[in-house]
Amino acid sequence: MDDPVRLGQRRLWVVDPLDGTKEFVEGVPHYAVSAGLVEDGVALLGVVHNPSDGTTVWAVRGGGCFRDGKPVRVAEGRRLGASRSEIKRGEFEPFAADWTVEPLGSIAWKLALVAAGEIAATVSRGPKHEWDVCGGAMLVEEAGGQVADCFGGALRFNQSFPKTKGVLAGAPEAYGRVAAKLAEVGVSDRMDEMKGR
Repeated sequence: MDDPVRLGQRRLWVVDPLDGTKEFVEGVPHYAVSAGLVEDGVALLGVVHNPSDGTTVWAVRGGGCFRDGKPVRVAEGRRLGASRSEIKRGEFEPFAADWTVEPLGSIAWKLALVAAGEIAATVSRGPKHEWDVCGGAMLVEEAGGQVADCFGGALRFNQSFPKTKGVLAGAPEAYGRVAAKLAEVGVSDRMDEMKGR
């Protein structure tokens, strides 16, 4: 639940208690609890926990990224994590020739998998709530990856309209390849709600 009181705070928690609700309801183990500590719009700490298998990935700015207590790093490759609903909409057809597109649920969980080196990249071509991406984006950065919105802009949190212009994250080379393809094919028509923001 959003509360405008947050806009007057320099430091606050951005939390999604259940990212991947459809997956949770359907018994698909790709959902997560996500939390990020933000100061002046920048995430300082991120935690993503998948209750289905007990996996926790966390990071503190400048301190690296950890999965269940062990350091992790991003890894290059051809595995691209994608939303099951976005795959159904056909949004990943342009990527299928160059990538192994893997249907996964929660964007927070996909970001954690990028940080842990299990998939090379992930992208969502439509708007995402801040609470969906805040914790996970921090993990990717601290694991040596790159993360931005779909236009290459830095992710800022605690904005008056609490959505990002999509999200793109990956190991550096994989990030670059997805960014190039994204520039070619464009974003989803769902991005229309971000016009003027």
